[in-house]
Amino acid sequence: MSVLHCADLSVATLQTLLSAKLAQAPAFFLQAPIVLNLSDVSQTPDFSALKSLFTELKLVLVGVTAANAEQKAAAHAAGLAVLQAGKANVNTKAPAAAQQPAKSPATEVADATAAINSAALAAVAATMDSKVIEQTVRSGQQIYAKGTDLIVKGAVGAGAEVIADGNIHIYGSLRGKAIAGASGDTSKRIYCYNLQAELVSIAGNYWLSDSLQGKFWGKSACIKMQDDSLVISELV
Repeated sequence: MSVLHCADLSVATLQTLLSAKLAQAPAFFLQAPIVLNLSDVSQTPDFSALKSLFTELKLVLVGVTAANAEQKAAAHAAGLAVLQAGKANVNTKAPAAAQQPAKSPATEVADATAAINSAALAAVAATMDSKVIEQTVRSGQQIYAKGTDLIVKGAVGAGAEVIADGNIHIYGSLRGKAIAGASGDTSKRIYCYNLQAELVSIAGNYWLSDSLQGKFWGKSACIKMQDDSLVISELV
């Protein structure tokens, strides 16, 4: 599940920052289960109000972690689970807005709108200009290449999600979700050897599977922005 780390859990602050973040990729976090990490929160939030906010944003607030005794009691009273953080989680930050040098509570939320606890990823190597994933990205895994391109040498399975601020290159089948230009750059592209995606998105513009099942379905393809719309061409 996605874990949200922030120091300011007021409804007004979260509504502003999360709404802006979700607008970048509306379908990506749709009905996503969220856990609040309270390690940086000294006060006890209004969990009932937060549940209503997350429902309004089409997110599912599941529970809390790193809570003190008072926070645990309040979370239970609001019908939330109290979870214990795992010891071997891989935390990968989801797309974040432009960062500021000072670490105000608002900046912390923007820096890590969703710190994703993903399953262990095998053989991950970084190059100077790209983040390289040596194997297939399997269902339930989420990978984010911050400030760079993402290269997947295997496939992206159904239920898997790959995100990059730069371009995305997939040397296999794309059956999951691919989000390029996550920081808002419309010049970025998605390349894959076999297009069967659940969702593709560039800079917040997205198509679901039904819109992709045409001429290029099951073929090598390049997805890019042109005249404010997504277009697909043959990968040659």
